Amino acid sequence: MASILLSLNTQTVLPLHTKTRTTKTTLKVLRFSHKLPSSSPFYCNHDTRLHLRCQTTTGTPSTADFAVAAGQDRLRKVPIKNIRNFCIIAHIDHGKSTLADKLLQMTGTVQKREMKEQFLDNMDLERERGITIKLQAARMRSVYENEGYCLNLIDTPGHVDFSYEVSRSLAACEGALLVVDASQGVEAQTLANVYLALENNLEIIPVLNKIDLPGAEPDRVCKEIEEVIGLDCSNAIHCSAKEGIGITEILNAIVERVPPPRDTAAMPLRALIFDSYYDPYRGVIVYFRVIDGNIKKGDRIYFMASEKDYYADEIGVLSPNQMQVEELYAGEVGYLSASIRSVADARVGDTVTHYSRKAEQSLPGYEEATPMVFCGLFPVDADQFSELRDALEKLQLNDAALKFEPETSNAMGFGFRCGFLGLLHMEIVQERLEREYNLSLITTAPSVVYRVTCVDDDIVECSNPSLLPEPGKRRSIEEPFVKFCLLLSSTQIEMLTPKDYIGALMELAQERRGEFKEMKYITENRASITYELPLAEMVGDFFDQLKSRSKGYASMEYTFVGYKESDLIRLDIQINGDPVEPLATIVHKDKAYSVGRALTQKLKELIPRQMFKVPIQACMGAKVIASESLSAIRKDVLAKCYGGDISRKKKLLKKQAAGKKRMKAIGKVDVPQEAFMAVLKLEKEVL
Repeated sequence: MASILLSLNTQTVLPLHTKTRTTKTTLKVLRFSHKLPSSSPFYCNHDTRLHLRCQTTTGTPSTADFAVAAGQDRLRKVPIKNIRNFCIIAHIDHGKSTLADKLLQMTGTVQKREMKEQFLDNMDLERERGITIKLQAARMRSVYENEGYCLNLIDTPGHVDFSYEVSRSLAACEGALLVVDASQGVEAQTLANVYLALENNLEIIPVLNKIDLPGAEPDRVCKEIEEVIGLDCSNAIHCSAKEGIGITEILNAIVERVPPPRDTAAMPLRALIFDSYYDPYRGVIVYFRVIDGNIKKGDRIYFMASEKDYYADEIGVLSPNQMQVEELYAGEVGYLSASIRSVADARVGDTVTHYSRKAEQSLPGYEEATPMVFCGLFPVDADQFSELRDALEKLQLNDAALKFEPETSNAMGFGFRCGFLGLLHMEIVQERLEREYNLSLITTAPSVVYRVTCVDDDIVECSNPSLLPEPGKRRSIEEPFVKFCLLLSSTQIEMLTPKDYIGALMELAQERRGEFKEMKYITENRASITYELPLAEMVGDFFDQLKSRSKGYASMEYTFVGYKESDLIRLDIQINGDPVEPLATIVHKDKAYSVGRALTQKLKELIPRQMFKVPIQACMGAKVIASESLSAIRKDVLAKCYGGDISRKKKLLKKQAAGKKRMKAIGKVDVPQEAFMAVLKLEKEVL
């Protein structure tokens, strides 16, 4: 007789948003003391482990089960009236990527075993920093009132430096989910993204995220959204993406409130390219939204801007991985591979049409991104110049806001002058070039574009100090100004008031030559401060100082307002009388002395001593405003004189002085690469 010890575990499961009760009973044999005969129904080859599992279900399957089952069939075609194109917009760290993950999971687009945090953020850099850098598209299928719907989601970045990615996403959608942190409320980038969505006439659905947090105040935030933005929040959705609360309501709201695309499948093909990247095996891969007509695999297509034609070898949808299909029609979002080897042939914003049935007019495309910050990129190894050029061309395909042009430096050789939307954008591009293309780079100090009016009324735009006209040839210098809005919030948990930080932030703005415009209290716990200040003052450590002085409670958003005349000068560095162009900078006259003093002191530490005295000078035109001297290495010429007349010693010293004078006249000081790197780093700190 075999003795068996059984463990009975009964668990009652109540699926979210359903009243169906499922009872799962697990019967587990923990131990039995005798090997069962082979004729026994409980016989097992292993006499130490046996599991019996039975499941009894009362009622109908849950909504989540239906959603997952529908998600497996997401390639099935649906009528155009059942397509919904939407994106997610929010301030940084308000839970966009977490919400996108939960939508993918709830619709069955991604299996639970494959799920990971920040699923759509596929770059290592995004995962390390915890931010979204690139827009990502995903196709989902949802069932609403027993009818299948195709939902095309585009997840967007939240940082102000990547606003160009957001604007491109909005142009491919009819609706947007505005995600606001229920504990933080409206922040600076929330406002900027809402205005972008309104410009594109999108249907905006307010979503209050993180309602599970102890400090969440959804009612206060709803009132704040209505007062600050002007959106009706009577039907705002309260959710917690992390806990899965309110996800079904969001999916239903997308179907109910986001309008479908126009039914223009019978018209000639017009597809808008909203993103692309370079694959070393398949060439340029294009992401597009079909506006009119349809496209099939094998069609001969034509790019209207570049005037190039190719055969569509492969078309498909992003779900979120690439899945091939035979046809895409108006309203759908997908990708295209056509063995495009030249990165210039398929640019973001171009229109794709059929070669045999061309569209009469191309789509408006996108407004060109205006670079705000410039810096020089030089390869450490001069032999990598061509590799750097190819890498920038391929990266520009994936990052349309990046601009570059060739540049030559006496100190660092051949490189490129690159334009970026901000400091974070510059940092991300540099890291991507080094990681993805295995390049070692030197980055010069960031600068902005100055507008110079010459005496003959010619206007010259100058982003490099070495290109600045001489003082006698210029009448005035104008620098770019930005209007930036500070939103200062406080939480009731910390019992802090905005007045604790307003003074420190206003002091920071005044130090950076800011012009005060207005200050207003949005609510009793939130204040908004508006300043106009030079962009050159923001390209350093302004953002770090802002967060430090406000202890993380302030957020910032800025817009370009135009050029204003300022008292700017070119600060030159001379070593042994020779100007060193790579170290020249354009600074305000009031800051010239402090910057010049810092640079000369740093160079004195870094340049090796010579056989002659080396003066290091910071000059403002012909005037020296800061100076340091590198003392000479002195040979003891009197060592062999052990006594004797003093005239002999004077003769030797005089001969040595004459030699040093001749050496200084013809001698050249080589500034080591390490010194350049250290000084460039210092410039980023002091400017």
